[in-house]
Amino acid sequence: MAKQTWKPGNMIYPLPAVMVSTADKKGNSNILTVAWTGTVCTNPPMAYISVRPERYSYHMIKESGEFVINLTTKKLIRATDYCGVRSGRDVDKWKECRLTKSSAKSLKYAPVIEEAPVNIECKVKSIQELGSHHMFLAEVTAVQVDETYMDEKGKFDLNRTGLIAYSHGEYLDLGTKLGTFGYSVRKKQTARKPKAAGGRKANAKNEGRRKSAGKKHATARRKADG
Repeated sequence: MAKQTWKPGNMIYPLPAVMVSTADKKGNSNILTVAWTGTVCTNPPMAYISVRPERYSYHMIKESGEFVINLTTKKLIRATDYCGVRSGRDVDKWKECRLTKSSAKSLKYAPVIEEAPVNIECKVKSIQELGSHHMFLAEVTAVQVDETYMDEKGKFDLNRTGLIAYSHGEYLDLGTKLGTFGYSVRKKQTARKPKAAGGRKANAKNEGRRKSAGKKHATARRKADG
């Protein structure tokens, strides 16, 4: 297999394309689309977003110390793209995309996007000025999910929401399920043999009969010998 060597760059794809909602302490809010995002830690739950300092939302996040990661779906694809190519300095993205502000459960300033199936509320713990982007490292303080996607067992069916991904400039849906976590080492279940009719009770009765017959036979032999 022939390969080319390119100069250093980020080719970690696909990625989630999320809409980040935030606000400053005066109540001005905005939405920006971010692909540089992900999980940092499980316990405590932590996530990050990387934002260019010149972005309109950057100073809102830095001032309030809050933001919400709103997962995106096929229904939200146009809004996802629009919020990534238009600046909140020029347009009201909430109005233009017909998105609804809703209150966060654990944050004071940043709102959630009502139309998103999952809203991950975050409080900034630190800011790392890395270069072209500054990384906001944050603690997840609450998660809101759309009850529409709860199944009959009370489990949230995330993959039924129609999530999208971003890969090298293109938006994609997630496609076909290929497996589940750990399937490659999971032992195959063997079919159990059917139990005999009557189950344990029948077996106990049969055993009792055998023991009784044995005792009678032994008694008869002793009498014969005597």
